[in-house]
Amino acid sequence: MSTNQNTATYILDQLSSLTPNVRVRKMFGEYALYYHNKVVALICDDTLYLKITSLGKDLLADEYEEGSPYPNAKPHIKIKEEVLNNRDLLAQLINVTYNNLPIRK
Repeated sequence: MSTNQNTATYILDQLSSLTPNVRVRKMFGEYALYYHNKVVALICDDTLYLKITSLGKDLLADEYEEGSPYPNAKPHIKIKEEVLNNRDLLAQLINVTYNNLPIRK
């Protein structure tokens, strides 16, 4: 199953406070979410999967849940609808994830 473009558009709208540094790129029917040109999340099967960082886990606390965006993928943080609908928390999660991912070589 692939992600509906409306889902990617909605997520970008929720992250409008991070514009112009946030974007999505369609890949194999799904989407990669970039922040400052670094992949921080995937949108697969209409669900946002954020790369795992310890600060991201802490920020979500009770809302933390792991999931796999596709078979044999590394675990990611599966973003629940309540978090997706909270613009401030979602933007904070993207920032925290970006700042805590290793620098690309």
